[in-house]
Amino acid sequence: MDNPFIFRAYKTKELFCDRQKELEQLISNCISGADTTLIAQRRIGKTGLIYRLFDEIKTQKLPIVPIYVDIFATRTLEDLVKVISEAIMESLPPKSNIGKKFLIFIKSLRPVITYDPLTSAPQIQLTLQNEEERQQTLKGLLTFLDNQNEKILLAIDEFQQIREYPEKNVEALLRTIIQKLNDVTFLYCGSKRHMMLDIFSGERNPFYRSTEFLNLQKIDHTVYSDFIKHNFTAAGKNIDDDAVRYILDWTKAHTYFTQRLCHTAFNLAGQKVDTSLVKEAAAQILQSDAVVFGQYQQLLTSGQWNLLIAIAKEGEVEQISARQFLRKHHLGNPSSVNRTLTSLIEKNLVDENISDGKTQYSINDVFFSRWLAEKY
Repeated sequence: MDNPFIFRAYKTKELFCDRQKELEQLISNCISGADTTLIAQRRIGKTGLIYRLFDEIKTQKLPIVPIYVDIFATRTLEDLVKVISEAIMESLPPKSNIGKKFLIFIKSLRPVITYDPLTSAPQIQLTLQNEEERQQTLKGLLTFLDNQNEKILLAIDEFQQIREYPEKNVEALLRTIIQKLNDVTFLYCGSKRHMMLDIFSGERNPFYRSTEFLNLQKIDHTVYSDFIKHNFTAAGKNIDDDAVRYILDWTKAHTYFTQRLCHTAFNLAGQKVDTSLVKEAAAQILQSDAVVFGQYQQLLTSGQWNLLIAIAKEGEVEQISARQFLRKHHLGNPSSVNRTLTSLIEKNLVDENISDGKTQYSINDVFFSRWLAEKY
């Protein structure tokens, strides 16, 4: 039997754990035409949820054409135009009516179209002479989708990346184009909480209060526990309750890390899975990732590294500048530590989680946190 614990990409709804409430909200928003801002910590299952949504749209035969575009690697407005073009072309069946229309449209831009030899995904090279031409092409792409007499869902992953472009008016440009569309619904997804909240809730910003919000949290322990047991049992492997509790505690029920630990334990397991086997799997993972973790130190200042160690040893920290915490870990003065914390958040090494009026700081990578706490 294939390993049922997937941690790289969405495969099937049977191998996807829960998110039923979030899925129902997204489907409702899609049907009603309400745009959504989906904010989630890195690797907690945001992209998997998007593909689970696409799968459900297909299963329910909803009259919606879903298109996914990841803009994380984009650096300019021209890059954005390119990846949206590729995403549209990949998502629309070439022999369908809308697919044929798009091919005609994109060819009017005189592109060079090639196909990835491994994935067969289209790769489009456009020659856009200046910023005005880039803006008009972006408008043309989105307007094309809106003119097809079909409901379109455009999911843009890592949307906050538009803030990194050298062009300073991208938010205003996009908002100006989008607010004139009728049949395109947007799902804006991002992992940098501060940026996403500022884009969509900052009063001075073009996208202010233009969407519904969905904050993706960790999966409930009971639900995840049942999911883990079911998948081990279905494969003829008996996992005891203590082993399941250890998995969820050690990974902090964070989706990627839970799936990966379960994946490794599944590969090691015979018919019985207990805590000792799970610990063996955890040790194997840390040993495998140690080379990567060790390189982090070379890229950080001693102050940044020491603060990471302190946070790792605590697991979660509410008062970073508290005197007791600073003294315990020999971190220096509060203002310096707060500056260091800000830099680690910007580097996506530390996560700032706000819940019930409380702010907690933890290391984004649970395995990195476990490695630091164990090694230092």
